[in-house]
Amino acid sequence: MIVIEKLPPIHPGEILLEDFMKPLGLSQNALARGLGVPPVTINKIVHGKRAVTTETAFRLARFFGNTPGFWLNLQKDYEIEKADLEALPQRIAEEVRPFVPTPVDRPALV
Repeated sequence: MIVIEKLPPIHPGEILLEDFMKPLGLSQNALARGLGVPPVTINKIVHGKRAVTTETAFRLARFFGNTPGFWLNLQKDYEIEKADLEALPQRIAEEVRPFVPTPVDRPALV
């Protein structure tokens, strides 16, 4: 039997660092200046300690010439994969019952 280990999710900060900053020779300070944010913001993002917010996504998109959706989708995908690894869907399945409408819950037709 082959056991497949799932790789840990990739934080958007890792993509920012490896696919954008390093190839362009951008330091954290240079990127922070270009985005108009404190250097600590970039530091936390590239170290996976801070999420890419909507505002940061717009700033990154403007700076790099892509879209805010690119950055926000990376963040969304990271959070969903992380939740899956932490068994969040299973816990919620145990805690939350799906809504099943009954005749009382349905509005009367007029």
